[in-house]
Amino acid sequence: MQTSHPHNALLGKPVADEILSKVKDGVGELEARGWPVKLVSITIGDVPAVNLYVRNQARGAERAGIRFEERNLPETVSLVEMLGILAALNTDPRVTGIIIQRPVPKHLNIRELQTAIHPLKDVEGMHPVSIGNIVYRDVALAPCTAAASVELLRRTGLTLEGLNAVVIGHSEIVGKPIAFLLMAEGATVTVCHHMTRNLAIHSRAADAVFIAVGKPRFITADMIKPGAAVIDIGINQIEDHGKSITVGDVDFDPCAQVAGWITPVPGGVGPVTVSILMRNALTAAQTQARFYAEQFGSTGGPVGIAPAAS
Repeated sequence: MQTSHPHNALLGKPVADEILSKVKDGVGELEARGWPVKLVSITIGDVPAVNLYVRNQARGAERAGIRFEERNLPETVSLVEMLGILAALNTDPRVTGIIIQRPVPKHLNIRELQTAIHPLKDVEGMHPVSIGNIVYRDVALAPCTAAASVELLRRTGLTLEGLNAVVIGHSEIVGKPIAFLLMAEGATVTVCHHMTRNLAIHSRAADAVFIAVGKPRFITADMIKPGAAVIDIGINQIEDHGKSITVGDVDFDPCAQVAGWITPVPGGVGPVTVSILMRNALTAAQTQARFYAEQFGSTGGPVGIAPAAS
């Protein structure tokens, strides 16, 4: 864990504070019109690592004036039961956003669960509709970690149009969405993964490097172009001198001496991810309010949303 940060560290807290402040204003305006914003978080089974995420989300919601409800379900919950719970939340007028905490038990398919959430309540930005919208440059409900990573890159002041960016890791929830978000900004994007040959050749040519591979200190200083922006999305627990510490996918200290900007772990992408989730929650509620005003001429409080067409 970094106890102090170099001058070129891209810290997440100031960015998160700014986003949450704006979200709180929007939530207050919406609530004054009879549209309170409420998130329901679903945790399936007992996964200690998830508890930290839920606590951080609950704190972020409190700071933004968003109502937050935790639901803890047994690990044995069936797919049929889960689909029924999600259908009820979709039509619940008091719920404007739904979060499914990962991981889920092996007998459940996370994509199937995510698809069962109505797109207008998909605050995580992981419904196939939300992912597909990014391809069409509609990034209103982008996946939170991906959007947080790109938000931090914006804070460097670099011009994203024409920027040469490399994304290392091609997961559905981080790597691929980052690539699409960057392309929507006009960046030139290379996506690398475990089958990429000569990874360092790609990373050393990049003005910005995003890393999400889940390998502690995988990226070394000789893989970074001097002055580049380095966005480290990895979160890894390792033993160091008998202590368990949290590190990223980047070998922070040596890379910080080469990079122009670099995100620490912890304290970089993480806080911004929570604030983006709250921003998505506000956006989702605003979209629902507009939807009902257009469909029914109503400007009052929310009503349930019919199930999405299959």
